[in-house]
Amino acid sequence: MIRIGIDTNGIYTTQAGVARYIRGLIRGLKHVVTGNISILEVAWDVENFGYRQPERALKTLYRELIWMKLVAPIKLRRHKVDLLHSTAGHWICPPKGVKNVVTLHDLASFRYPERFRLWQRKSGQQAVARAVNADRVICISRFTADEAIRLLGLSPMRIEVVHNGCEFHPSEPAPVERGPSSPLPSDFFLFVGSLEPGKNLALLRGSYRLAHETGKPLPPLLIVGARWEGVRSEGKPPSDWHYLGRQPDEVLVCLYRRALGLVFPSKYEGFGFPVAEAMSLGCPVICSQVASLHEVGGDAALYSEMTSAAYLEAMIRLVRDGELRHELVEKGHAQSAKFSWSKCARETMEIYRQVA
Repeated sequence: MIRIGIDTNGIYTTQAGVARYIRGLIRGLKHVVTGNISILEVAWDVENFGYRQPERALKTLYRELIWMKLVAPIKLRRHKVDLLHSTAGHWICPPKGVKNVVTLHDLASFRYPERFRLWQRKSGQQAVARAVNADRVICISRFTADEAIRLLGLSPMRIEVVHNGCEFHPSEPAPVERGPSSPLPSDFFLFVGSLEPGKNLALLRGSYRLAHETGKPLPPLLIVGARWEGVRSEGKPPSDWHYLGRQPDEVLVCLYRRALGLVFPSKYEGFGFPVAEAMSLGCPVICSQVASLHEVGGDAALYSEMTSAAYLEAMIRLVRDGELRHELVEKGHAQSAKFSWSKCARETMEIYRQVA
């Protein structure tokens, strides 16, 4: 019997891609676990999504400095865990004799430290740097693997690339769909992501400004993502932008299926969930060939230079060219089919077996 502990703390600390990864992996593993494997989910299952202080800081300090270092190792020893899978962020200290597999999502804290608060930056860099001591490192894209080799000095022999799955994969049951609480425009573009500077909404602001200045108006932009306060410093948003806040998956399904396209000018992604999810639901994608986005988008995305003028041109092209939209939808279905949680789980399970 091989006993595997999986750190699921990310489900309780973030609502971004890391939580999607953990949930998808756990769901996939349930279909591939055999009789000689047991899975133990390990987490301090107290949510910490709010930003009210000092409550958030106290929970973070307890989770990272006490629970992960003292409480979790005792639990792992009590359950006689053979291997710990550290899925994200601030990793549990594995007891002596317990093998350790870690997942690296990206190296943003090294590449773009200005995007993080001081505590996040320092602790994030320390956590990522500890990957050098792991028995095996899972990278969610070839791009992240190359960065880990270059920035952390990791040996390629200790790295495995296991792509994320796609939340609305065609092999899974058809997703439930529900419309948002407010009526949808007849035509609209869509942006999905956490609203922080790295997602580059400032570029789209410039595209919409150019559209008005040149008499080439664009359909409205619907923005799905939490903490819209993060864009306030950029000035008043265009009048045809609509912030929907965080939305459940049922509403995302509705939006992806009806949007003219997903506009995703992110500067840096370890994977890029919105790109794969949009393609799986028949939503054309406009993005740039940066970081992992070409790896995920393949030949199914409309790639643009990272300028406001170039994105404006791409959006106008998508509005006017129905044949192009149809082509991107067809290619998108094929490309997104490459990313499933069952495939991710099978490949991850094989790594567990090799290490344990």
